[in-house]
Amino acid sequence: MQGESAAVTGSLPWYRDPLHIAVHCLGIAQITSWGTSYYCLGVLAKPLAADLGWGLGTVFLGFSISLIVMAIVSAPIGRLIDRRGARAVMAGGTVLVTLGLLLLSQVREVWTYFAVWGLLGVGMRACLYDAAFAALVQVVPTRGRKAISYLTLYGAYASTIFWVIGHYINDVHGWRRTLIVFAIVQLAVCLPLNLIGLAWKEDEAAASEAQASLADRKEGPVLEGRARTVGIALFALIMSLNSFVFAVMTLQLVPLLEAAGIGLTAAVWVASLKGHGQFAGRLVEIIFGRHLKAMTVARIAIGVLPLALLLLLAAGGSMAILIAFTLLMGASQGVISIVRGAVPLALFGGKGYGEVLGYIATPILFVNALSPAVFAGIVDLFGWEAAKLLLLAFAALTWVAIEMMTVWYKRALRRPPVDR
Repeated sequence: MQGESAAVTGSLPWYRDPLHIAVHCLGIAQITSWGTSYYCLGVLAKPLAADLGWGLGTVFLGFSISLIVMAIVSAPIGRLIDRRGARAVMAGGTVLVTLGLLLLSQVREVWTYFAVWGLLGVGMRACLYDAAFAALVQVVPTRGRKAISYLTLYGAYASTIFWVIGHYINDVHGWRRTLIVFAIVQLAVCLPLNLIGLAWKEDEAAASEAQASLADRKEGPVLEGRARTVGIALFALIMSLNSFVFAVMTLQLVPLLEAAGIGLTAAVWVASLKGHGQFAGRLVEIIFGRHLKAMTVARIAIGVLPLALLLLLAAGGSMAILIAFTLLMGASQGVISIVRGAVPLALFGGKGYGEVLGYIATPILFVNALSPAVFAGIVDLFGWEAAKLLLLAFAALTWVAIEMMTVWYKRALRRPPVDR
């Protein structure tokens, strides 16, 4: 089914606009998918380890395996999205995640546990953000960046919501039944929403004409040829450097705050503010960032992170400074989620967008899999102060890299198309 060309001009009522339909359906589906799969170990790791007699390192190694599998299949799934459409791929990914959660609820041996997380890696890559971003660009190619920004608003509280739900169900029924409930929710909620949300599209002719006009007016021409390849590699490198910091923060924020001089209870409370920072950052991007080019938004979001980490280093146990650090860091991470989809769309265009996101995601996912273990090793060998300086170094290097890429990008646009 396709909408009328009015979907491009915005004259359709919101409930018939493909953008609103897709964003709201995928938004609820994304909260559910992230919460039931990617974040499930946040509350289930300890009870799972205690029941099976495994160490927490073994439990989280399964999750690392899923990230490595996601990295390996990232580009092929991106190509599949371009060729077959995101609707079918995301529906298939939802089914795989459902199956994976059901199998995970029954594991008793380490090797089957690892194998199930490998299956979950394939499913998650096919139905989480990178797939959803490509889906939105297929549905509303003229408003892809806007749709991506709106979608990420939904995801800010995925872990918060499902950690609470998972904690309650686990207390009453145990971790195995919690995973069964998560699987049922995944299938009952995400599958129909993905199918419904991606059933309408902008009129292709009107969308193509409007898209060309928007590109000329705002973002400039997309890169082609050699410059396109170089640009993809540079942006993937920048996002990978940035990902080192945020992958560590996802698992180590509470210990980092404790190391900065506050108690465990206070650290947990301050860490919970990260979600508010993410939501606020994304909201600010929607309100003000729409007037800026995607690369400008990327430079701001990346530039905020070193400043936030300087606050962490200077906190000295100050609650106010640590709250400011957490909110700033969360805001940066929230906007980076948008940047990861918006910048490739602006620089490389909608053609082959799914594959481009796949290539960019590959090194990011490898970094996500390895960085928590590397960081933990640094802490063990050199202590928390050295580890915090390492995070600052990565954040500063990322900022320098995005500034250098900006200079390169401007020069690339000035070259004749045949030389790009």
